[in-house]
Amino acid sequence: MLSSLFAVFLSGLLIIGILYVLNYLTPLLTGLSVVILIVIWAIVIYNQLIRFYQRVKEAESDIEVQLKRRADLIPNLVETVKGYAIHEREVLENITQARSALLNAKNLKEEVQADNMITSALKTLFAVAENYPDLKANQNFLELQRELRDAEDKIMASRRFYNSVVMEYNSFLQSFPTNLFAKLFNFQPAEYFELELTEEKEVPKVKF
Repeated sequence: MLSSLFAVFLSGLLIIGILYVLNYLTPLLTGLSVVILIVIWAIVIYNQLIRFYQRVKEAESDIEVQLKRRADLIPNLVETVKGYAIHEREVLENITQARSALLNAKNLKEEVQADNMITSALKTLFAVAENYPDLKANQNFLELQRELRDAEDKIMASRRFYNSVVMEYNSFLQSFPTNLFAKLFNFQPAEYFELELTEEKEVPKVKF
């Protein structure tokens, strides 16, 4: 972020220096040079905005990969739980529906909502599992718990990285004079990947 602002500052100083030199030239040449320098400055800022925007999209893509990785574990988890907790139909349906919502999400807002649903459903499922000792001792269930915990850790790490990149992008976008060019090029602030409920900010507890 600081390096980008410093680059803009240096480009501004360069423009001012060149303008100072051009003051000794003819008014026509000076006017044309001013236009050219403004265009060059706009290109510099535009390229920086593009670089920030691409970082945001790459970070968002990493979150999507980790969310899908966790979603791929859910069918096996549901089938394993079914064998021991056949009476917990509502719990299993909730987690299946949450997974479907994630896979069908069309934008970041829907992904955030689905992620919150899955996190809540997993917490409920793990709590229910405490009532079934045989399920808790099942090796497949234990392995799935371990993989889910690892997936949760990676999702949290990806989310933190994404939000930090978004903060840098939005700060640069809203700084002057970048905000003038951002409006001209139709750059919009990026959304943060936030959890809805305070209790959902904790990684689901996996007990062995």
